[in-house]
Amino acid sequence: MHADRTSSTRFPVPIDAALRAAGWQPGRWDIKQAEFWADALREHTSPAGHRHTVFPAAVEAWAEFGGLRITPAGPGRQIAPATLHLDPLHGLHHARTLGDLGRALDTEVCPLGEETDTHSVLAIDAEGRVYTLDHTGDWYLGPDIDHALAALISGIEPVRLTAG
Repeated sequence: MHADRTSSTRFPVPIDAALRAAGWQPGRWDIKQAEFWADALREHTSPAGHRHTVFPAAVEAWAEFGGLRITPAGPGRQIAPATLHLDPLHGLHHARTLGDLGRALDTEVCPLGEETDTHSVLAIDAEGRVYTLDHTGDWYLGPDIDHALAALISGIEPVRLTAG
């Protein structure tokens, strides 16, 4: 058996397969692209004066997973698996919404990408936790990007964030 043919143990096999089909591989790190996104978000100000905050957890997620278009195969466990485009500029015009979520959670929140079928915004906080925001509310996807990607790709229902 060749070492390069073994699957990584970081993700369950179906998640690993979907990520690899999208172009991810262990060690993927495009810091130049991540810095481009960081600059674009930092430079953007909404008409009402809202701005994005950029922090290491977001830049690291973009460097490893940014640009991927992930299309899961098969049915989801609880809900339909999400088709994803991990490009934070999908959240460019959501500075106020992400700022509001960050204040509610007592942290900073930055865009990560979107669920392309529903146009839900994916976001990451300064601690690395991941959320999705859609017309029905705000949802918690997991304590880190690995858990969030596994939940989205396998169709595990997220937890709704409630006020208070």
